[in-house]
Amino acid sequence: MDEALPRGLTPQVLAVLVRRGADFAAAEDAVQDALVEALRVWPADPPRDAKGWLITVAWRKFLDAHRADTARRRREDRVDEEPAPGPAAAGDDTLQLYFLCAHPSLTPSSAVALTLRAVGGLTTRQIARAYLVPEATMAQRISRAKRTVSGVRLDRPGDVATVLRVLYLVFNEGYSGDVDLAAEAIRLTRQLAAAIDHPEAAGLLALMLLHHARRAARTAPDGSLVPLGEQDRGLWDTTAIAEGVAVLQAALARDRLGEFQAQAAIAALHADAPTAEETDWVQIVEWYDELTRLTDSPVVRLNRAVAVGEADGPRAGLAALAALDDSLPRYTAVAAYLHERDGDPATAARLYAEAAHQATSLPERDHLTRQAARLNSRRSH
Repeated sequence: MDEALPRGLTPQVLAVLVRRGADFAAAEDAVQDALVEALRVWPADPPRDAKGWLITVAWRKFLDAHRADTARRRREDRVDEEPAPGPAAAGDDTLQLYFLCAHPSLTPSSAVALTLRAVGGLTTRQIARAYLVPEATMAQRISRAKRTVSGVRLDRPGDVATVLRVLYLVFNEGYSGDVDLAAEAIRLTRQLAAAIDHPEAAGLLALMLLHHARRAARTAPDGSLVPLGEQDRGLWDTTAIAEGVAVLQAALARDRLGEFQAQAAIAALHADAPTAEETDWVQIVEWYDELTRLTDSPVVRLNRAVAVGEADGPRAGLAALAALDDSLPRYTAVAAYLHERDGDPATAARLYAEAAHQATSLPERDHLTRQAARLNSRRSH
């Protein structure tokens, strides 16, 4: 049935309904109803034009609900606007829908959450994990965002920064799991970078390309995680790396540095190193300093501590780590790594085991558990 419902049609159909005047919540319900109808009908009678079929049925579902709502009878004249059956016009409205979801009536955080849920296809749990908040908190945030936009026309697009943030989070979720989600984020970011004159759009595209280039090397055949320093660099996609570096260089030449460009510069330095031992950690620390200045993010400071540990030794890394809140995600895993580098396997093994209990994904938990077992095994011999 997955083949009968092509990926990526849902946001395009949703965008058409919104453009025709449906409020966001009602349009989303209508599209879901149309998808249910497609699951029932298509196996026996698949349409020649899937998008046109979904648009027609979703619009009818919206109009049916619209007529039933006495509070909205004044809008019944939209019946005549029902799109005629037949081939739909070619085009991709997904990126436009990202901008519409970033509506000025929403706060940036609410706009990001709503877009990730409605357009990006992420679950509430995935979004909550990305924002480091409880799932119930994120569910309330998304519900409030839907209520906010349910009574307004989505004809005032939001700003580029919010859309970039959404695309970044969608890619991150896909990078750690669903390949298609990451590829879709790259596709949309490529469209955005080509359509607008914005160095951060180019920076984000470069960052995605450089990270995605390493995907084939990030897991072993058994599905276990492979740390960056242990990856087979022969599996890296050199074409994607070359494109990412070229896009980054063009963006940096404009001298309007932003956080995505800085992150891409760090990724490019990793990609440029023939081996892990030849990584230019000193320059990576300098870029983390720039990134800290731009974002003042505790997660950036945590990553910087790792880079300091590589550039100046594990004691320096532990000193940088000590200045941070130990409740940060992956703090314990970083401490374990730096203690192992500092020649303290007992502390490192204990911290790896603690970090495994705190891990938010099964592959990460298994990796940290193996690290603890490896050190404990060495100590017992």
